[in-house]
Amino acid sequence: MSPLITPESLAELGDVTILDVRWRLAGPPGVESYREGHIPGAVFCDLDTDLAAPPGPAGRHPLPSPESFQEAMRRLGVSGSRPVVVYDDADSTAAARAWWTLRYFGHPGVRVLDGGLRAWLRAGLPVSEETEAVPPGDFTAEPGGMPVLDADQAAELAVSGVLLDARAAERYRGETEPVDPVAGHIPGAVSAPTGQNVEPGGRFHRGEFLRERFNTLGVVEGVPVGAYCGSGVTAAHEVLALAVAGFPAALYVGSWSNWVADPARPVATG
Repeated sequence: MSPLITPESLAELGDVTILDVRWRLAGPPGVESYREGHIPGAVFCDLDTDLAAPPGPAGRHPLPSPESFQEAMRRLGVSGSRPVVVYDDADSTAAARAWWTLRYFGHPGVRVLDGGLRAWLRAGLPVSEETEAVPPGDFTAEPGGMPVLDADQAAELAVSGVLLDARAAERYRGETEPVDPVAGHIPGAVSAPTGQNVEPGGRFHRGEFLRERFNTLGVVEGVPVGAYCGSGVTAAHEVLALAVAGFPAALYVGSWSNWVADPARPVATG
């Protein structure tokens, strides 16, 4: 089953949990957009508090504990036996983090609305301004459903396999760093901005296109691959794009914000 779903297919689903994961690094809070209009039946999922632990040395968006994630998902109505569809505004950056985290904690049926709310609206489908009240779910969080990397494993993968840097190219080169205290990239990592995974309207490129794109970056069958970004959000989008292309990949959840927390770790530029 593809990890993506079209607006038309979502509109035809019956028993499904829909999570609105709209989020912007610089704000405003995504819940404000949710209140202005969302897919009927959707509940708002806060990326900062529902999909991550508080920031610290582990990164700006470290993994939540199984207990806190389970509590959050049950509060949002998520059950293990019911499919889940996640969406954001358009390009699936935030939605991919929800997809990845649910998969990591063992949910078997999670899909991303390709093109997000923008695609839903273009299809002429309705929105609601009602705050949805959903019965609690029964989801049980069991970690380990997706491969992860720590800092040492990411450094090794950059040498022995392919480690993709999902940030904008200028951040990879170290020309600018708007968020973290140090600019640059993990030595040996390959620049692979997530913006190149999607079409101008926000939908993912076809699997064949993505497969060719990743091939040119050194991703081929039998070679281990992983991804990182600033804090493990856009890198989840890279892992999703790799899945669409047919490549399994590990996520360095702590990403650059964790890497630079230790001044002894090397930094490359250019």
